[in-house]
Amino acid sequence: MPESHDPHQAMAPTGGGGAMDLAMTEAETLQGSTGPTGAGPEAKARSLWSDAWHQLRRNPVFIVSALLIVFLVLIAIWPQLIASGDPLKCDLGKSEQGSAPGHPFGYDTQGCDVYTRTVYGARASITVGVCATVGAALLGSVLGGLAGFFGGWWDALLSRIADIFFGIPIILGGLVLLSVVTSSTVWPVVGFIVLLGWPQISRIARGSVITAKQNDYVQAARALGASNTRMLLRHVAPNAVAPVIVVATIALGTYIALEATLSFLGVGLRPPTVSWGIDISNAAQSIRNAPHMLLWPAGALSITVLAFIMLGDAVRDALDPKLR
Repeated sequence: MPESHDPHQAMAPTGGGGAMDLAMTEAETLQGSTGPTGAGPEAKARSLWSDAWHQLRRNPVFIVSALLIVFLVLIAIWPQLIASGDPLKCDLGKSEQGSAPGHPFGYDTQGCDVYTRTVYGARASITVGVCATVGAALLGSVLGGLAGFFGGWWDALLSRIADIFFGIPIILGGLVLLSVVTSSTVWPVVGFIVLLGWPQISRIARGSVITAKQNDYVQAARALGASNTRMLLRHVAPNAVAPVIVVATIALGTYIALEATLSFLGVGLRPPTVSWGIDISNAAQSIRNAPHMLLWPAGALSITVLAFIMLGDAVRDALDPKLR
């Protein structure tokens, strides 16, 4: 028998997508509709984040760097897992001695166990890196996102303020600002890094938001009467956050190295805090007689910074469609 034709079906539009579909989707959302929008599991699988996670799981660079970072975070939280000694317990009679049973990395100038101090040094360095990155990312994303979305005088004011902070040499700024701080905790260093680190992330967030707000779905939401808060949180921010995540991940390793540099110069973390930068500074005076004092904390620092930079590169490759 010949196939029957439904006149209502013949009158249905055949083109999917476009501005009309975007407008209908936004209208249903604004009215509080919770019904299906035609996006099934296959559509979710094609989203940016799903594709990124699919690629990351198959990237050996990401796997190696992620496992290494997980290990470093674990020993930063629970250094007793692999080190049973006390990093502040020293014996001057063993000053600058080499490897010994139970002390594979030898002793430093004060007779402290280098292995134990290297393990415990991960706590301060990673704490500074993570807290500074979170603070700079939040502050920079909020200020840069608002500037990019609203523009006008707010954008101009933020850009001028960011230019002022960009003009401050970060090492010189650390020497000036941290030299008057007497606290031996990590928070003055974290505050300093956030103070000089947010402008970079704010510029990335600003540019990403400016690009995202020009897309058709944002214009459709605006035409249907969506508020600025709704457009910013629901449509712009989720599509502008990827570059911020990439920059923040790479910056985390940079901030760890910056903390070590400031501690090496004597204005970062201070004793009795155990830090790789402090141990490297102490070892610099005895590098010829006891090179092992410098080798192990410097090696741990280099591996940690490299792991976070590798992770950032892997995330960047996964989130950038042009690199696929």
